[in-house]
Amino acid sequence: MRSALGVMLASAVSVFVIVAVWFWTYSLRAVLAAPDTVSARLAERLPPAASAKPTRTPADEVEVTATIAARPSTVASSNVKPSAALPSPALAAAPLQPKAACANADALGVSRVVEIDTTGGPGFGFEHFKQLDFLADKEVVLTFDDGPWPSNTAAVLKALADECTKAVFFPIGKHATYHPEILRQVAAAGHTVGAHTWSHANLNSKKMTEQQAKDEVEKGFSAVKLALGAAPSPFFRFPQLQHGPAAMAYLGSRNIATFSCDLDSFDFRAKDAAQIVNTVMTKLDKQGKGIILMHDFQKHTAEALPTLLGRLKAGGYKVVQMRAKAPLQTLAEYDEGLVKDMKLPTVSARALSNVVQTVSQ
Repeated sequence: MRSALGVMLASAVSVFVIVAVWFWTYSLRAVLAAPDTVSARLAERLPPAASAKPTRTPADEVEVTATIAARPSTVASSNVKPSAALPSPALAAAPLQPKAACANADALGVSRVVEIDTTGGPGFGFEHFKQLDFLADKEVVLTFDDGPWPSNTAAVLKALADECTKAVFFPIGKHATYHPEILRQVAAAGHTVGAHTWSHANLNSKKMTEQQAKDEVEKGFSAVKLALGAAPSPFFRFPQLQHGPAAMAYLGSRNIATFSCDLDSFDFRAKDAAQIVNTVMTKLDKQGKGIILMHDFQKHTAEALPTLLGRLKAGGYKVVQMRAKAPLQTLAEYDEGLVKDMKLPTVSARALSNVVQTVSQ
């Protein structure tokens, strides 16, 4: 009997010891396995960024640099983008400057500005190019060829300034070297400046070689750059609107946009300013919109412009300004060659005032 009780007592003690050892070992493992973290109460007092780190998904690995704006319904091509849209920071050009206040409360102004991506050399103007129809009804683009020229260009700039509106200018390279100060006034007024060849040569002439056509294009742009002290826009208009296929292909390879027109003022044929106004308004009222071709080289055009702008305003027309997404990168060989050609030898280094003096008037 005593032996039986002793065995039972020994069994009970053994069970108790085993349970105690197991319990102590399990608790120690739990403590050792716990990570070295902030306690739950402390974590509750920390801000979300410190208390928890969100799990990254594969999409989170892509860095978002900008939101792509939706294409406006008024734009008909990827080559034309409203300048007000926010570009990607990696591609952004210079920021838009604040719009200057207009002294004329009833001015024609500029209804919108469009930015042109000239990649591949897009063409504008329905007289030759039908693809890019970006103008809405009653919208016009004002363009001027053959300048800069004394008096006439200045008068054109004044008429545009009086109506707080903008245009695209296509200067001849030679003229730019004759009157660089006038062309700088054009750019300073906020107008877009392209080029119109070096010497106004017909690039579609049978006597014109491909190399000569290239020289006319590149030397013209380099001359404009030299006059402005800055790169021009990659906008080009052929003299006499004569588009040769080889020259067109070359412009495309240089990412230069080609401009024709929707309506020609034929101001170089006009007998007076009134005829220019009537020609433009008659065509415009029939077509309803378009790129207008004029010449700031022509005296009658300068005389006609104030009246023409007034007629546009009265007729409910709105001016659209075109400008390039990026300036043209001119070719160094033409830049350097032009500078070299202009440095003619002289027999005297005396100042003009020491050589020529007015003695009577």
